Amino acid sequence: MTYSRRDHLPRAVALSYDESDAAGGRAPRVVASGQGAIAEAIIGRAREFDIPVHESRELVAALMNFDLDQRIPSALYVAVAEVLAWAYRLEHGVDPQPLTHGAERMLDAGATPGDRQP
Repeated sequence: MTYSRRDHLPRAVALSYDESDAAGGRAPRVVASGQGAIAEAIIGRAREFDIPVHESRELVAALMNFDLDQRIPSALYVAVAEVLAWAYRLEHGVDPQPLTHGAERMLDAGATPGDRQP
């Protein structure tokens, strides 16, 4: 789950990625996205279920371009992998290291809905 507060209007995108996705070589997929009250509801549900919430304006901006249930494109793999690794460390009591700038560089390259994964 990642979110941003741009111009005081929250935006949020929730991703799903589980063991079956990893075993099948499938990318994470967008399972919820929105802004304003919808973003607040997404963030609230994540916190209700102890799902880590990470703030990343750049990643949210990129992910907001994709449809629900769409797998993320390869252009975003590094950025999303860093967030997933951060969440994993947080959930398993390991010191959650700050994200590297590698994710930001990948986001600068820009992913578009045309980069869709099956």
